[in-house]
Amino acid sequence: MANVTDLQTKYSKLAQEYSKLRAQNQVLKKGVVDEQANSASLKEQLKQRDQSLRKQEQEMDSLSFRNQQLAKRVELLQEELAVSEAKGKKGKHGLQTQSVFDEDLQKKIEENERLHIQFYEADEQHRRQEAELRARLEELEKDSEQHQAVVDGLTTKYMETIERLQSDKARLEVKAQTLEREAKECRMRTEECQQQLRRCQSELNRQVKQSSSVIQEKVPFNDTIIIQCSVDCVFSLWIQLKARDVAGQALSFIQDLVAALLNFHSYTEQRVHIYPRDSSIEPISPLNQKFSQYLHENAAYVRPLEDSFLQLHQSITEDTVTVLETVVKLKSFADNFSSYTHFLQKILPYQLKSLEEECEATLCTAALTAKNLELQSDMKRVTSVFEKLQNYINLLALPSMLTFNTSAVFTQLAACLHSLHDAVKEMSKHYNQKAGLEQELPTITQKLCTTTECLLGSLGSLTSSTGKIATFFSNNLDFFTSSGYSPRGGAVALNPLQAESMLANKKKAAAYIHAIKKPRPQSVPYREALSNRRILTSSTESREGLTQQVQQSQEKIARLEQEKEHWLLEAQLGKVRLEKENQRIADLEAQLAAALGGSPSLQTAAAGTLAQNHEEADAEQKTAGKETTLCTSLVGDEESREQLIKTHYMTRVGELTTQLQISDSKAVHFHSECRALAKRLAIAEKSRETLSEEVKLANQNITRLQDELATTKRSYEDQLSMMSDHLCSMNETLSKQREEIDTLKLGSKGNAKKNKGR
Repeated sequence: MANVTDLQTKYSKLAQEYSKLRAQNQVLKKGVVDEQANSASLKEQLKQRDQSLRKQEQEMDSLSFRNQQLAKRVELLQEELAVSEAKGKKGKHGLQTQSVFDEDLQKKIEENERLHIQFYEADEQHRRQEAELRARLEELEKDSEQHQAVVDGLTTKYMETIERLQSDKARLEVKAQTLEREAKECRMRTEECQQQLRRCQSELNRQVKQSSSVIQEKVPFNDTIIIQCSVDCVFSLWIQLKARDVAGQALSFIQDLVAALLNFHSYTEQRVHIYPRDSSIEPISPLNQKFSQYLHENAAYVRPLEDSFLQLHQSITEDTVTVLETVVKLKSFADNFSSYTHFLQKILPYQLKSLEEECEATLCTAALTAKNLELQSDMKRVTSVFEKLQNYINLLALPSMLTFNTSAVFTQLAACLHSLHDAVKEMSKHYNQKAGLEQELPTITQKLCTTTECLLGSLGSLTSSTGKIATFFSNNLDFFTSSGYSPRGGAVALNPLQAESMLANKKKAAAYIHAIKKPRPQSVPYREALSNRRILTSSTESREGLTQQVQQSQEKIARLEQEKEHWLLEAQLGKVRLEKENQRIADLEAQLAAALGGSPSLQTAAAGTLAQNHEEADAEQKTAGKETTLCTSLVGDEESREQLIKTHYMTRVGELTTQLQISDSKAVHFHSECRALAKRLAIAEKSRETLSEEVKLANQNITRLQDELATTKRSYEDQLSMMSDHLCSMNETLSKQREEIDTLKLGSKGNAKKNKGR
């Protein structure tokens, strides 16, 4: 995308340079034509002077020949006179002959004087003409040198232009080849992505089947919690990425449109100061002064369009919900667009009056008047289309206050954008025709030509940008008219409160995904859930069974209380008996000690007797304990039987508990495996969706790049062919000029040599 933008920028610069060179070429062409006319007239004068000079030379040659003849005749006559004088006085016949000779001599002398006078006058006239021709020849040589210098400068300039264009052509060819290679690489990557997608789809289908079979066969219970939410819709990252991508593309087109509008208004202001009256020579009309003042303020209305749309693009992120109801920055853009539309409405009357003033100029032809009328209708049409766009954008900026069909509004907006492109295209065509007619006027100036060329360039950029915006909007019309975020099962749009709720749920889900390894305290453990499920699904689920169990438990508690009192009484009796026995043992020990106060043998015997008595006492105590136990057993025979039954069932319960724990561990293992498979399945589904979207975007980018590459190729080929034709015509013109200049040089050199020879 960046390479294509650079190419378009360089292409626009190249077009502007070409237009400037074209204007300069026309001026130079006119100068060359004038100089050719002057050179032709000078050549004609030079021919006439050469003819007169040759005629005078012939006359001088004939006069000099006649003079020589007369001189020879005079010499002969003088010789004859001498001879006649030498013969002397030979008579009357000699005198008559002498008088005839004298008369003839006198006539010859007079004729000789007259011829000398004519020769002198012809010589003086020849010298004057030769001096004049020499001065004229020097002037012509100076003019020829100046023309040769101009031609050499033009040749150098055009050769540099040709070299620069050739280098640009080579660079553009290299870029075109690079783009072709990138397109091929994109195709290869697309094919690889498609193959990976097919493999992932097959693998995911296999895992889904396997997971489904495992879940159906092994999992007895699903730990799911149904969460009721007021907004039953899902946050889609694809929609956000698509919305941000679309907003970014629209931002680049809006920037191009803003630049074109700024140039158009600025060059229109410059043209108002130049035509029909040049402000540097005479003051312009008050209407055009006001018009120029309004046009000078265009940046205050055009720049906010780019700034507000940039804020709109920055407000669309991955963490927001992008629908008409939540894009609040669209209101700012709509307000700025309304301001610019009001600006167009304000300057429209001045534009129409300015064109009428051009029609009232003295040199305005009927064709120019017709073109000005067409431009007036074009400007009215462009302003009306901007008003329609303003209405539709304001409708989209206020969806919460109005009830309407947004799809119809977007469709009408796309149609209005195409209408704007057509109107601007027509205005650009009529301006080109008008510029061609203005160049034929005799009072056209170089400043006006340059300003008109710049104005035509800005109109071309405006046509291109409006066409791109219309095409972009039509291509993305399905995305604009799609529901996007909306509650499932309903066509009602998402309001801002629901969008905030959905974002909060999205954050909770993200936090849950990040903390999925940590147990959530509010969730129920799986084993407890299984136990609760068994209890709930068992026969004790009924209320009567639970009541019976409560009654039995109460009876059992009462019986255990009675047993507790009985055993407390038995413990008190045993304690009394133990105290009596201890007292009796103490008395016996005292007696034994008193009785055995004598010999050691007696002490030994007494000790044996004491031990025996102690053993007997223990035996008696055991016998008494047995008797007591027997009495208790006889009394609590029923309790001992119950105790045996309880022990048996407790053993059975322990075995069942062990088996249950083993089963629970297996179930937990299977459940964890199923959860892992489900997670992998969900991740695979997300990756599949992401890959599919990436493949779609890649295909769209490939298609767009191919279209742009084809368009760029065609445009550059057309431009290069036009430039080649133009350069060929310029080369032919330069070759003709060189031939004419060489011919003039050779003619002037030949004349100079002739004059020097004479």
